[in-house]
Amino acid sequence: MDFSFINWLQIFSSLSFLFYGLLSFFSDKMKDEFKRWHISQFRIIVGIAQLVGGIGLIIGFFIPVFMFLSSFGLSILMLLGFILRIMVKDGFLKSLPSLFYFLLNAYIFFNLLEMVI
Repeated sequence: MDFSFINWLQIFSSLSFLFYGLLSFFSDKMKDEFKRWHISQFRIIVGIAQLVGGIGLIIGFFIPVFMFLSSFGLSILMLLGFILRIMVKDGFLKSLPSLFYFLLNAYIFFNLLEMVI
């Protein structure tokens, strides 16, 4: 299978979200971050969303609708994460990863949307 640039982005994003999804469950540092952000009640939901999104991006190589839905969902999740970090005054540098993943998954989503239209 030949991989295009967008395919490499999909792989990178999927592995990242699988990693961060697992951290949401097992990392004490991540648990502390959710407490600091005052959203500890959403930690499990966010972790599940990250895992499902990462798995969906992988399944999307075989069933494209999963790539479409996962990239859209992860874009929304990361946009909300970016807004949250700005609201808690984390500053631009600490907020940059969530902005990066928002833009990355939005790019994947709109690339797929462009192919459909």
